[in-house]
Amino acid sequence: MEKNRLFWGSRRGMLELDLVLMPFVEHVYPTLSEADQQRYQRLLKEQDQDLFGWFLKRQDPDDSELLRIVKIIREHTGTKVQ
Repeated sequence: MEKNRLFWGSRRGMLELDLVLMPFVEHVYPTLSEADQQRYQRLLKEQDQDLFGWFLKRQDPDDSELLRIVKIIREHTGTKVQ
């Protein structure tokens, strides 16, 4: 995915999500494997309410592929589940 499209796709309608996703896409995304980059791009298609629950309320997605990228994001943004 083109860098500008990825950047703007990571901007969401909720400030809380922007605070999680924007630093991640800027600093961590470039270091991910191709498979994990694809998972992140797929994650961007999910609803803001779901993302909010996954990152801030510690809920998990049912899909194992999405769960993998959610865990990576949590580890790199301070929203890691204890």
